[in-house]
Amino acid sequence: MLFFGSIILIAVGIFVIFALKNFKMRKPAASALIIVGVIALGASCITSVPTGHTGVVTTFGKVEDYTFEAGIHVKSPVAEVTYMDNRTQKGSLQMSCFSSDIQEVNVTYTINYQIQKQNAQTIYKTIGNDYYNTVITPCIFEALKTIAAQYSAENLIASRAQMAQEVEESLAEKLKIYNVELVSTAIEDMDFTDAFTNAVEEKQVAAQNKLKAETQAEQKLIEAKAEAEAKLIAAKAEAEANQVIAQSLSDDILYQQWLAKWDGVLPSVAGSDASVIIDSLSGQRNKTE
Repeated sequence: MLFFGSIILIAVGIFVIFALKNFKMRKPAASALIIVGVIALGASCITSVPTGHTGVVTTFGKVEDYTFEAGIHVKSPVAEVTYMDNRTQKGSLQMSCFSSDIQEVNVTYTINYQIQKQNAQTIYKTIGNDYYNTVITPCIFEALKTIAAQYSAENLIASRAQMAQEVEESLAEKLKIYNVELVSTAIEDMDFTDAFTNAVEEKQVAAQNKLKAETQAEQKLIEAKAEAEAKLIAAKAEAEANQVIAQSLSDDILYQQWLAKWDGVLPSVAGSDASVIIDSLSGQRNKTE
């Protein structure tokens, strides 16, 4: 401690002046010791708190009820100042937890946090300067394990964002008790066992194959349906066309079509007592007895 060192230097200087009377260099040496001691004593009354920190003052181990902001301050020479970082700090840890279906998952979790500046001396008094390992890390472990146990392994993958939100909310409540504010968190990585990963991949491949088969079957059904509908439409169209044609065919039109196809040769009919004469001009049959 600087204060006690300066006292010792001053005491030694005084001792040299009065005890070593026959030593020629006693006065310069003693004076130098006293001067150094006085400078050290003055320095022990000055403290400089770095930017982004809060100075917690203790006197013989007792935490005072006041703190120092960043800057230079005058203090008691017997007081000590501990610097508490009140900036946003980052921590990261890896841990193993289990899902509701007893699947092990390794999680890499990152947290950004900040101590409550106005309660710096309370944190130092109740927890100490190593508050990250003392309270923050155990709170992260507890929150992660509790929330992960509420999800199956597959849901941990599908609902990663929701899980992260629930962990953050739980962790914020826990840290608030210790005067620590949660700024942000992130699940950087989730890694499952090889056996589980392979099982998930096989399931996905099977699902993709099933979907592909269903898609192909559905496509064939659509094509067959379209083809059947096309045939039905064509048949209806043909039937309607035939009906229109049938309704439009008169005797004269039929006779004209017959003439267009006739090769000019009259048919001959053989019989004992009758003959059939076809009138090519009228298209009528005349029977002669």
